[in-house]
Amino acid sequence: MKIEFQKMHGAKNDFVVLHDFENMLSITPEQVAYICDRRIGVGADGMIMVRRSEIADFFMDYVNSDGSLAEMCGNGIRCLGKYVYDNSLTEKTSLTIETRAGVKGLELLINESGQISKVRVDMGQPIFEPARIPVSVCNSKPPIVDYPLVVNGETFFCSFISMGNPHCVILYDKPDLDQAPNKFGPAIENHEMFPAKTNVEFVKIFDRSHAQMRVWERGCGETLACGTGACASAVTTILKGLTDHQVSMELLGGTLDISWESTDDSVFMTGNANMVYNGQITL
Repeated sequence: MKIEFQKMHGAKNDFVVLHDFENMLSITPEQVAYICDRRIGVGADGMIMVRRSEIADFFMDYVNSDGSLAEMCGNGIRCLGKYVYDNSLTEKTSLTIETRAGVKGLELLINESGQISKVRVDMGQPIFEPARIPVSVCNSKPPIVDYPLVVNGETFFCSFISMGNPHCVILYDKPDLDQAPNKFGPAIENHEMFPAKTNVEFVKIFDRSHAQMRVWERGCGETLACGTGACASAVTTILKGLTDHQVSMELLGGTLDISWESTDDSVFMTGNANMVYNGQITL
């Protein structure tokens, strides 16, 4: 089976992207893991299959690099928006995308050259209820902020949020921020209090509009960026009163601009989307 695809990235969070409107492709989790392998396959943090939707313009079928299904990917959905427009699958610049975390709205931003270089995403409202994140905590009223969690002999004060997928956000002011994801991420991801595992963000605040984040993604490991993680991190800093309602979140792969006005509002994320190359792989 030969598969035509595009390699894309958003803030260097990279994906294999293709469309299958007739549901002709049946790719197993093992095959996804093979395609995403950086030594024997294409190499990517995940695979996006664009499918038809009965309730939105398109459906984003997203799978992590280990073959596990994911509810949502903020960097990936921006790439999907650019993909469908650049490949003449739509003429719209305002799109609705069905995901496993609900329907998201996209605004495709066209630059001076007539190209889509950035996409603004309505990520929906953050979810704070423990059962919906999900996280197993007792007698805690949402939002849960600064919950003590002991891992590998260290105590972390965690905030638990879902942006369609679970996040554990940690404000981290130690000098070894770059080492934190690999040092602590696996143990936190797989901690028993997270029944569906969790993404883990380590955040350093610079000022009221600028912060830095490193991420350990569930099912992927450390990545250069995580859109939903950047949103969860910004929500945490805003909830704690440490930043304003618009935050530039600096990731290894680039900067994402996040805005969130109040608990009743959606989180909006703006960031780049880039096509790297067209390719074909045989399975």
